[in-house]
Amino acid sequence: MTGHDLDQLCINTIRFLSADAVQKARSGHPGLPMGAAAMAHVVWTRFLRHNPADPRWPDRDRFVLSAGHGSMLLYTLLHLTGYDLPLEEILRFRQWGSKTPGHPEYGLTPGVEATTGPLGQGMGNAVGMAIAERHLAARFNRPGQAIVDHYTYVLASDGDLMEGVAAEAVSVAGHLGLGRLIVLYDNNQVSLAGKAALSFSEDVLRRFEGYGWHTQAVPDGNDLDAVDKAIRDARAETERPSVIAARTVIGYGAPKKAGTHEAHGEPLGEEELRGAKLALGWPLEPAFLVPDAALARFREARERGARWQGEWQQRFNVWASAYPELATRWRDAQAGVLSAGWDAELPTFRPDAPTATRDASGAVLAAVSPRLPALIGGDGDLAPSTKTLVKGAGSFLRGSYEGRHLHFGVREHAMGAIANGIAYHKGLRVFVGTFFVFSDYMRPAVRLAALSELPVVYIWTHDSIGLGEDGPTHQPVEHLAALRAMPNLVVIRPGDAAETVQAWRVALERQHGPTALVLTRQKIPVLDRSVYASAEGLARGAYVLADAPGGRPEVILIGTGSELALVAQAQAALVKDGVRARAVSMPSWELFEARPPDYRDAVLPRDVRCRLAVEAGSPLGWERWVGPAGAVLGITRFGASAPGEVNMREFGFTVDNVVARARELLGR
Repeated sequence: MTGHDLDQLCINTIRFLSADAVQKARSGHPGLPMGAAAMAHVVWTRFLRHNPADPRWPDRDRFVLSAGHGSMLLYTLLHLTGYDLPLEEILRFRQWGSKTPGHPEYGLTPGVEATTGPLGQGMGNAVGMAIAERHLAARFNRPGQAIVDHYTYVLASDGDLMEGVAAEAVSVAGHLGLGRLIVLYDNNQVSLAGKAALSFSEDVLRRFEGYGWHTQAVPDGNDLDAVDKAIRDARAETERPSVIAARTVIGYGAPKKAGTHEAHGEPLGEEELRGAKLALGWPLEPAFLVPDAALARFREARERGARWQGEWQQRFNVWASAYPELATRWRDAQAGVLSAGWDAELPTFRPDAPTATRDASGAVLAAVSPRLPALIGGDGDLAPSTKTLVKGAGSFLRGSYEGRHLHFGVREHAMGAIANGIAYHKGLRVFVGTFFVFSDYMRPAVRLAALSELPVVYIWTHDSIGLGEDGPTHQPVEHLAALRAMPNLVVIRPGDAAETVQAWRVALERQHGPTALVLTRQKIPVLDRSVYASAEGLARGAYVLADAPGGRPEVILIGTGSELALVAQAQAALVKDGVRARAVSMPSWELFEARPPDYRDAVLPRDVRCRLAVEAGSPLGWERWVGPAGAVLGITRFGASAPGEVNMREFGFTVDNVVARARELLGR
């Protein structure tokens, strides 16, 4: 068998193993794997440095299938090259409990680098991976000793490039000159609803040129030599990221559906699949055929991968002996271990100096950043407001990649996706910041971080109507409720500066999911912890801040964020009037829910039915904690443009109103 014939056998193996799986599942997208198979074959057999026996080898090349609907392409490649993804899992495509879900899921399937469902997110993830590679290379490589030396490859579709998040991410990558990022654009000119031309007529390569990318066009994506040359040229371009627009035919080989949207979002059908096999000279039986010669070719990846990783390990050992301190930092960062003594100089705050929790957060960042060299992050052009610029950390800039402050510009969509990519890559801890109202722009990426259990930290400031004159466009109302509904996202709204310090501790120690710190713009009281319970209670989600003497409480006031001081003052006023009132700080529903039932019952005794929650946001969801006899002082409309203290007063967030509402619950 000639080399050309073997290549074609391998390509058709990819096509029909994918198409057979989609047909068996009666669900999926066969068109992309059939059309992009040749391009993928070139990447995976000629360029991609990876080791199927160790999917987490740190210096492997990353391959991101941003067009996640074509997941069977990736599963087929992983199976064929020898990852722990047996044929039985291919047969169970899109079925309950399988490792081959409809869209790739990080942490579920060996070899999947990112959870790519919503189009465009994978593009942002890949930019984050490329940022991580450049930063780690700048920090750890030494002359003649490169332990970080890999590429990030992306397979993207028309749909990816239509999404705004991809445009933002591409802009960031071009600005930063991420030369080891290579995008293969599967230019099949078809979307799910029809020809892409119905909605997409731009000159993609000219757009990328404008973003500062190196661009190439391959007229025929089945021309292996042309694809090979384009990738080599892209790898040779070190100053710019590269995009290769390869013209392909969706559903290649299918007699009626090739080149049409009917090959996009549904199985080919038995007759059409049979016709495709006949057209490409593929045996009709058996289904899921993997010829021995093709499998042997793909499985060469195991030998190559073991050799590549072995050579890298030898280089690493020499480097580690020469730079033992760096090696310790490397190992800790790869394992997600916080550096020893990271919390040795956490700030403290005086009760007589009101402090915005955004300022307290900035002080924590300033304290821990020198002790956590793996900590990297930035903001959506808001550092002066979000307090996310760490002095001394330096800026991550084109050609100067050792800096740890990322300037995302006004690109919150991409910022979220890029942060996920940095977390997927491993070796760094990432935080990102913006105004809380703009968490809406980040929400798809936040959701994927929660799904993928990525330890991203979100710093969301300007958290309520208390931010003042900017008005309702910038005043979050429904955001707390919406984000609390998201599984595996821990939302923390600290009630003062001391709680903010503890919130950062929780966020940095958390390894299996993202954490949101929701912070004030305005200064708020710092509670006197000689009078009130320790802020360390924040780690439990809720704790008794202050209790009435003389037995069980008859009313419980629950506060979060800037409203906690109101609750504390109202509780003191009620106690002074002879009411057995308890003040509870509840900065995080999720952390509280994770506590044992007996602890939750101790904080919120079941027989105390008079409960009042006080929070400058939507009351939705609070009924769970206040119960049927309780009440919520919240906000059920949009905010207003006025000084923050005026807004708070006009919306009823005053000590007198909290006391009055509590007495109303008690019937007094």
